[in-house]
Amino acid sequence: MRILVVEDDIQLAEILTEALTNCQYIVDLAKDGEAAWNWVELIKYDLIVLDVTLPKLDGIRFCKRLRQSNTNSPSYQNATVPVLMLTARDTVSDKIAGLDAGADDYVTKPFNLGELMARVRALLRRGNTASNLTLSWGKLQLNPSTYDATYDEQTLILTPKEYALLELLVTNGRRVLSRSGIIEQVWSLDNSPVEETVNSHIRGLRHKLKALGAPDDFIETVHGLGYRLK
Repeated sequence: MRILVVEDDIQLAEILTEALTNCQYIVDLAKDGEAAWNWVELIKYDLIVLDVTLPKLDGIRFCKRLRQSNTNSPSYQNATVPVLMLTARDTVSDKIAGLDAGADDYVTKPFNLGELMARVRALLRRGNTASNLTLSWGKLQLNPSTYDATYDEQTLILTPKEYALLELLVTNGRRVLSRSGIIEQVWSLDNSPVEETVNSHIRGLRHKLKALGAPDDFIETVHGLGYRLK
């Protein structure tokens, strides 16, 4: 799942990014409202964590504009994305303003990181009920809620990136995924690797799957195009 963090406090932004990344979410970071708006016009997100007090375009106006996006706007792809609003102002009127702007939840700074992560999980469950379902492809089973993976009922030990890549392949089935498309969906915009990195992760996945009895071509290479599951 992909999350956009919009926060101009560099230290807090780094804490949020690290915590979310450790939970295997793909995280993009914007430090002002206009930069965030550029991202929502390009990328489809599963959640936006949005500070209220931002340079250039504040969180309230950003959220209102997002909710008012029409079908002709590039931002329409995120018009209904869950928004978790952050603010240093703890008054009823401020909370009402945030919720009226279209926010789904509201957290006051300073906050407990564990509670914030619980709210993130709750909003993601609400926005994507499919995330609670087990994904399968033949003998392969993935649990998006716990990030557990098995092949033929044997535990498959994966790195966060390997899990994200395998989940992407399973959810796309026989659709061929290009290396550039995989990078866009599995890596953050600020940490995009070269295409050889994708090849390396595919080799690692094949090795681990084969060790549990999967065929060599469980992940199939479509020459000149990319990868898919066979």
